[in-house]
Amino acid sequence: MTRNLILTGGVFHPFEDACESLTHTLLEVGIESDVTTDISSGLSWLDDGGYDLLTVYALRWPMEQERFANDRARWAVTLSAQDQARINAHLSAGRGVLALHTAAISFSDWPRWRDIVGAGWIWGTSNHPPHGPVDVRMTTREHPITQGLEAFNFPEEAYARMDLVPGIQALATVQAPSQEEPSPCLWAREVDGARVVYNALGHDSASLNHPTHKRLLQRAALWAIRGSDQDIAAC
Repeated sequence: MTRNLILTGGVFHPFEDACESLTHTLLEVGIESDVTTDISSGLSWLDDGGYDLLTVYALRWPMEQERFANDRARWAVTLSAQDQARINAHLSAGRGVLALHTAAISFSDWPRWRDIVGAGWIWGTSNHPPHGPVDVRMTTREHPITQGLEAFNFPEEAYARMDLVPGIQALATVQAPSQEEPSPCLWAREVDGARVVYNALGHDSASLNHPTHKRLLQRAALWAIRGSDQDIAAC
């Protein structure tokens, strides 16, 4: 059985329920997940090399902003040098990373995380309209993750104006009715010899359980762990 570590927790999102949906979705394709909200302890579990995939589905950053003062004690995270080294070691060993939704906002005290994910959140610039119907369109059907999948519409948060790493090639875009143009929401790339997928969708269980989005998630995870094209296409 392929093993996956999910780091989670944070404000404004029903992460506990959503992670239950995510673990079931990945188990259907042979990926067994351990879930923790203790970021530093969770990263220490990577030391034995037993995890093929690291999934970050969390809203965890230092929370310096005053409006988050009441949540800081529970959810704030500042990555230590050892935490950072463990993520780097996971990548250097060629093991995959799946970053979902708020992962691009997380770990903002460590600039390299933005380089790994492919995007970062700029407070006051990056944004999304209120949760509601969005259009998701594949920009290519040649990649194993998106091959043969059609556009879909569902309730979600459409992230826009993020700080993208140069050269990001979107596999899909998202657009809410109030937005003038679509934004990249899915890409897959190699970092330090490891495969990394970022998927900006995934606000809640309803999002993760949408049939097409569920297939995207399963394919993304399999691609990140270097699953065969045949296994990916079977999702």
